[in-house]
Amino acid sequence: MTKLIVGLGNPGSEYKNTRHNIAWDTFEKLSFFNDLRWIEKNKGLHATKDIDGEKYIFLMPQTYMNLSGESVAPFANFYKIDLEDILVIHDELDLSFGTVGFKDGGGLAGHNGLKSIAQCLGKQNFKRLRLGIGRPVHGSVSSWVLSGYHGEDKDFIGNYLEGAAKAIEQYIEKGFQSAARTYSKKKII
Repeated sequence: MTKLIVGLGNPGSEYKNTRHNIAWDTFEKLSFFNDLRWIEKNKGLHATKDIDGEKYIFLMPQTYMNLSGESVAPFANFYKIDLEDILVIHDELDLSFGTVGFKDGGGLAGHNGLKSIAQCLGKQNFKRLRLGIGRPVHGSVSSWVLSGYHGEDKDFIGNYLEGAAKAIEQYIEKGFQSAARTYSKKKII
């Protein structure tokens, strides 16, 4: 059985360490990240790892956020991955910074990356790991998600990313239900 774990973000050095790229930054904190060999295919960078007899494909679409589905759908189709075996990791405005939560399907909360994936897959009932970035007090949402971390957020981002990586590893080791019980809108920093 093959499972797909998608981290949403934007390619290019100007987007590194921004709120929109928190999923990619979380991948880098996985305990086995340095063992992964990334290959370019289907408008994305992907790496494959066998864990306890299951094949996991880690994918970072390189299409920019609002076209993520153009990378996700070809992987899901080529590897014949069922919708319930897709986990999308993304930034979440509706959770405060440092809070994570697993979600099984549901609404897309205006997230352009999720909208693109749902449109390209034809359904939106894939699993998600929501990484809270909070909402801006002032200014636009687009400026907020494309900016770096400041103040306390900057001080704690390393711990936050490590905690989020542990949530992904629990999903891999114990399954979605276990991870969702442990990380149900859980403040991890």
